[in-house]
Amino acid sequence: MKLIVGLGNPGPEYAKTRHNAGFMLVDRLAARHGLSGPKHKFHAGVLEGELHVGQPMRSEKCILMQPMTYMNRSGLAVGEAVTFYKLDPETDLIVLVDDLALDCGVIRLRGEGSAGGHNGLTDIQRALGTTNYARLRIGIDPRGMAKQSDYVLSKFTEDQLEKIDPTLDKGVKCIESWIVDGLEKTMSLFNSK
Repeated sequence: MKLIVGLGNPGPEYAKTRHNAGFMLVDRLAARHGLSGPKHKFHAGVLEGELHVGQPMRSEKCILMQPMTYMNRSGLAVGEAVTFYKLDPETDLIVLVDDLALDCGVIRLRGEGSAGGHNGLTDIQRALGTTNYARLRIGIDPRGMAKQSDYVLSKFTEDQLEKIDPTLDKGVKCIESWIVDGLEKTMSLFNSK
């Protein structure tokens, strides 16, 4: 079983904001695989089902999660789900997260590392007691002169939306590859130079 966690903030006022890129990618993945819901458990919106991935096609049981605790407390939901399902964060968990250091349209997959100043990742690392888990970073462009909180909680510009839409499709393919092929091969296929 794989746990796929998109980070964001709940509520309509945060929909389609830069900080909700992880939520947007979970929504795109769920739509591609016909998952509906969500159920509410682990302080999160949860979709459970089988994703049909790979060549030849095979079914993989997955849990898609959007924590409803707000970004700074994302670890509560992730920690509960990892413990309940007895998952190994290093092989069974991927976190989808926005990244200010990457240009919009770029994704980067890593298997470990620091939180890079991202409060959601910081809380997940606190809850899990490790930095060894996959995270798929979704570029949202550097903030320029804007205050960081104002920038990430603002909606994408029209130019950014044109880039983020195909990026979400690429992110779906990256997650599907991670499920089937594992971290190292997927990194070699999807990390942009």
